[in-house]
Amino acid sequence: MFDMMKQLNQMRKQANEIKKNLDAETVECTDVNGIKIVITGSQDLKSVEFDEDYFASKDKTRMERDLLKSINASIKKSQALAAKKMQSTMPGFPGLK
Repeated sequence: MFDMMKQLNQMRKQANEIKKNLDAETVECTDVNGIKIVITGSQDLKSVEFDEDYFASKDKTRMERDLLKSINASIKKSQALAAKKMQSTMPGFPGLK
């Protein structure tokens, strides 16, 4: 029982360390023309930037759709970064490929 508690405590420390590392790393996503999103590895949005020409040629519906696409692409990149970090920190952990 003590060994199991010790392992759980060690896993919690590793998880906290991973979270700390992911908070410090950012991913930039420019998959949609004219929009740049910066997000941390722990999926906190840091910034959203638009090219100066972006607003001139788009309608509101198109801009909203582009923004959603950009945010979703950024989240996916952030999730991939988190999975990579977890895999390298906790090799062999069930559910991490």
